[in-house]
Amino acid sequence: MSTQSAHATGGEDRNRIDREISIAAPVERVWAVLTEPEHVGSWFGQGEPAPIDLRPGGIMRLDHGEYGQFPTTIVKVDPPHYFSYRWASAHPGEVAVEGNSTLVEFTLTPEGDGTRLRVVETGFEEIVIPEERIPTAGYDSHSAGWSGQAENIKQYAERLAA
Repeated sequence: MSTQSAHATGGEDRNRIDREISIAAPVERVWAVLTEPEHVGSWFGQGEPAPIDLRPGGIMRLDHGEYGQFPTTIVKVDPPHYFSYRWASAHPGEVAVEGNSTLVEFTLTPEGDGTRLRVVETGFEEIVIPEERIPTAGYDSHSAGWSGQAENIKQYAERLAA
Protein backbone atom coordinates (compact mmCIF):
# COMPACT_ATOMS: atom_id res chain seq x y z
CA MET A 1 0.00 0.00 0.00
CA SER A 2 1.16 3.47 -0.67
CA THR A 3 -0.31 6.85 -0.10
CA GLN A 4 -0.86 9.56 -2.57
CA SER A 5 1.82 12.21 -2.42
CA ALA A 6 0.93 14.76 0.22
CA HIS A 7 3.47 17.21 -1.12
CA ALA A 8 1.92 20.09 -2.98
CA THR A 9 3.51 21.28 -6.17
CA GLY A 10 3.34 24.87 -7.24
CA GLY A 11 1.50 25.87 -4.08
CA GLU A 12 -1.42 23.55 -4.83
CA ASP A 13 -3.27 22.26 -1.75
CA ARG A 14 -3.72 18.56 -2.50
CA ASN A 15 -5.73 18.03 0.67
CA ARG A 16 -8.67 20.22 -0.39
CA ILE A 17 -10.89 20.39 -3.47
CA ASP A 18 -13.10 23.48 -3.64
CA ARG A 19 -15.65 24.08 -6.41
CA GLU A 20 -18.33 26.76 -6.72
CA ILE A 21 -21.07 27.06 -9.32
CA SER A 22 -24.12 29.26 -9.86
CA ILE A 23 -27.36 27.37 -10.43
CA ALA A 24 -30.53 28.93 -11.87
CA ALA A 25 -32.78 27.16 -9.36
CA PRO A 26 -33.91 28.10 -5.84
CA VAL A 27 -31.99 26.86 -2.79
CA GLU A 28 -34.81 24.48 -1.83
CA ARG A 29 -34.67 22.80 -5.25
CA VAL A 30 -30.88 22.39 -5.11
CA TRP A 31 -31.20 21.04 -1.54
CA ALA A 32 -33.65 18.42 -2.81
CA VAL A 33 -31.25 17.47 -5.62
CA LEU A 34 -28.47 16.87 -3.07
CA THR A 35 -30.48 15.04 -0.41
CA GLU A 36 -33.47 13.19 -1.93
CA PRO A 37 -32.91 9.58 -3.07
CA GLU A 38 -34.37 9.83 -6.58
CA HIS A 39 -32.35 12.95 -7.38
CA VAL A 40 -29.00 11.75 -5.95
CA GLY A 41 -29.41 8.51 -7.87
CA SER A 42 -29.83 10.51 -11.07
CA TRP A 43 -26.96 13.01 -10.94
CA PHE A 44 -24.41 10.92 -9.03
CA GLY A 45 -25.36 7.31 -9.50
CA GLN A 46 -26.78 4.93 -12.01
CA GLY A 47 -30.32 6.30 -12.08
CA GLU A 48 -31.69 4.16 -9.25
CA PRO A 49 -32.73 6.02 -6.07
CA ALA A 50 -29.89 6.27 -3.56
CA PRO A 51 -31.00 5.06 -0.11
CA ILE A 52 -30.52 7.98 2.30
CA ASP A 53 -31.01 8.16 6.08
CA LEU A 54 -30.83 11.97 6.22
CA ARG A 55 -29.54 12.58 9.75
CA PRO A 56 -26.12 12.84 11.41
CA GLY A 57 -24.76 9.30 11.62
CA GLY A 58 -27.16 8.11 8.91
CA ILE A 59 -25.97 6.30 5.80
CA MET A 60 -26.37 7.48 2.22
CA ARG A 61 -25.56 4.69 -0.25
CA LEU A 62 -23.88 6.01 -3.38
CA ASP A 63 -23.73 3.74 -6.43
CA HIS A 64 -20.68 4.74 -8.45
CA GLY A 65 -21.16 2.00 -11.05
CA GLU A 66 -17.92 0.26 -12.01
CA TYR A 67 -16.10 2.02 -9.14
CA GLY A 68 -18.26 0.42 -6.47
CA GLN A 69 -20.96 0.99 -3.87
CA PHE A 70 -20.18 3.49 -1.14
CA PRO A 71 -22.02 3.68 2.20
CA THR A 72 -21.24 7.30 3.09
CA THR A 73 -21.82 8.52 6.63
CA ILE A 74 -23.79 11.74 7.01
CA VAL A 75 -22.05 14.22 9.32
CA LYS A 76 -24.26 17.31 9.40
CA VAL A 77 -27.65 18.30 7.98
CA ASP A 78 -28.76 21.95 8.14
CA PRO A 79 -31.59 22.34 5.59
CA PRO A 80 -31.51 23.94 3.13
CA HIS A 81 -28.03 25.47 3.48
CA TYR A 82 -25.45 22.86 4.55
CA PHE A 83 -25.00 19.12 4.14
CA SER A 84 -21.89 17.00 4.70
CA TYR A 85 -20.87 13.36 4.63
CA ARG A 86 -17.78 11.18 4.90
CA TRP A 87 -16.89 9.16 1.77
CA ALA A 88 -14.49 6.18 1.81
CA SER A 89 -13.93 6.30 -1.94
CA ALA A 90 -10.76 4.20 -1.70
CA HIS A 91 -12.68 1.41 0.05
CA PRO A 92 -15.85 0.33 -1.82
CA GLY A 93 -18.37 -1.33 0.46
CA GLU A 94 -16.80 -0.01 3.67
CA VAL A 95 -18.79 2.37 5.84
CA ALA A 96 -17.07 5.77 5.82
CA VAL A 97 -15.54 6.71 9.17
CA GLU A 98 -12.74 9.01 10.26
CA GLY A 99 -9.50 7.41 9.16
CA ASN A 100 -10.72 5.83 5.90
CA SER A 101 -12.62 8.70 4.31
CA THR A 102 -12.67 12.27 3.10
CA LEU A 103 -15.24 14.87 4.16
CA VAL A 104 -17.56 16.22 1.44
CA GLU A 105 -19.38 19.47 2.25
CA PHE A 106 -22.12 21.22 0.29
CA THR A 107 -22.96 24.84 1.11
CA LEU A 108 -25.98 26.44 -0.58
CA THR A 109 -26.33 30.24 -0.61
CA PRO A 110 -29.22 32.14 -2.20
CA GLU A 111 -28.01 34.19 -5.18
CA GLY A 112 -30.83 36.29 -6.60
CA ASP A 113 -33.45 33.79 -7.79
CA GLY A 114 -30.83 31.06 -7.91
CA THR A 115 -28.28 29.31 -5.75
CA ARG A 116 -24.53 29.48 -5.29
CA LEU A 117 -23.37 25.92 -4.60
CA ARG A 118 -20.00 25.29 -3.03
CA VAL A 119 -18.61 21.75 -2.84
CA VAL A 120 -15.52 21.13 -0.71
CA GLU A 121 -13.81 17.77 -0.20
CA THR A 122 -10.98 17.53 2.33
CA GLY A 123 -8.85 14.94 4.05
CA PHE A 124 -6.86 13.25 1.29
CA GLU A 125 -3.63 13.61 3.28
CA GLU A 126 -5.11 11.85 6.32
CA ILE A 127 -6.01 8.59 4.58
CA VAL A 128 -4.14 5.71 2.99
CA ILE A 129 -5.27 5.04 -0.55
CA PRO A 130 -4.30 1.61 -1.92
CA GLU A 131 -2.14 1.95 -5.03
CA GLU A 132 -4.76 0.37 -7.30
CA ARG A 133 -7.44 2.84 -6.10
CA ILE A 134 -5.44 6.07 -6.61
CA PRO A 135 -6.73 6.53 -10.19
CA THR A 136 -10.36 6.61 -8.94
CA ALA A 137 -10.09 7.66 -5.27
CA GLY A 138 -7.13 10.03 -5.25
CA TYR A 139 -6.99 13.80 -5.25
CA ASP A 140 -6.55 14.19 -9.03
CA SER A 141 -9.52 11.94 -9.82
CA HIS A 142 -11.80 13.74 -7.35
CA SER A 143 -10.59 17.18 -8.41
CA ALA A 144 -11.68 16.48 -11.99
CA GLY A 145 -14.72 14.56 -10.77
CA TRP A 146 -16.17 17.41 -8.70
CA SER A 147 -15.80 19.81 -11.62
CA GLY A 148 -17.95 17.44 -13.67
CA GLN A 149 -20.38 16.65 -10.86
CA ALA A 150 -20.95 20.34 -10.05
CA GLU A 151 -21.97 20.82 -13.68
CA ASN A 152 -24.19 17.69 -13.47
CA ILE A 153 -25.91 19.09 -10.36
CA LYS A 154 -26.40 22.46 -12.09
CA GLN A 155 -27.91 20.97 -15.25
CA TYR A 156 -30.10 18.53 -13.32
CA ALA A 157 -31.44 21.19 -10.90
CA GLU A 158 -32.08 23.65 -13.73
CA ARG A 159 -34.01 21.02 -15.72
CA LEU A 160 -36.15 20.30 -12.62
CA ALA A 161 -36.81 24.02 -12.19
CA ALA A 162 -37.90 24.46 -15.81
